[in-house]
Amino acid sequence: MAVELITKEDLVEFKQELLQAITSLVDGKQDNREWLKSADVMKMLSISPGTLQTLRINKTLPHTKLGGTYYYPKEDVQRLLNSGKQDDI
Repeated sequence: MAVELITKEDLVEFKQELLQAITSLVDGKQDNREWLKSADVMKMLSISPGTLQTLRINKTLPHTKLGGTYYYPKEDVQRLLNSGKQDDI
């Protein structure tokens, strides 16, 4: 088994390459949408957790779940708020 030594310069170079790769990925695929958590959506729409769950189940309000937290695109929440559908909630 061959042993290779890694110098501090190697690590600095790796760090710079990694940051450049991450930056190019973020710049190329950046999603400019803003996301809201459930509490913010419930406050904006003046609804209960159960009603928010119903909106998710009925696919009235698109969402993404990361870990145990639901996130909602701000533009979709605003669209729902402006459309008058909140009266049907």
